[in-house]
Amino acid sequence: MHYHQANFKYPSCLEMNMRIKNMEVRSIEAKRYVRDLSKPMNIRIDHNSSVVNFTYMAKNEAHVEFEYITSYGAIGVIKFEGDFVFEDEKAEDIAKRWQSKKNMPNEVASQIHTAIMHYCLPQAVMLARELKLPPPIPLPQIKFEKDAGKKGKAFGPEVA
Repeated sequence: MHYHQANFKYPSCLEMNMRIKNMEVRSIEAKRYVRDLSKPMNIRIDHNSSVVNFTYMAKNEAHVEFEYITSYGAIGVIKFEGDFVFEDEKAEDIAKRWQSKKNMPNEVASQIHTAIMHYCLPQAVMLARELKLPPPIPLPQIKFEKDAGKKGKAFGPEVA
């Protein structure tokens, strides 16, 4: 499979002058542990992204390593490891804080984890399909109203 590098700049990043660029996946692990998924069962799907390393490089840039996991409990797992470049005026201070306390300001963490999810989740959906696991996102339910034509409403699907 070929994965594209991504650059993210969200509206709230413009205010903070923060940028995430050159995001890429270095490692993929995907497994289905159960042979037969034909029997109905409740499957809990959990998503987790974590920053594994945050290192200052130079010129307001830091190198960030991440891990993203979609867990299906005892049913299966999809795991990505990757990295990207974080660009911000305060990149050096944020990297020092992460190195000493293993955390970062909430607004930075929010943007970083959102970017990781936006990058990895579509790829996890495709892998889940190949493994015959449920998609790791809720699919919309489409309803048709029975009496829609009688009430003067246009007949068509309603996405819930």
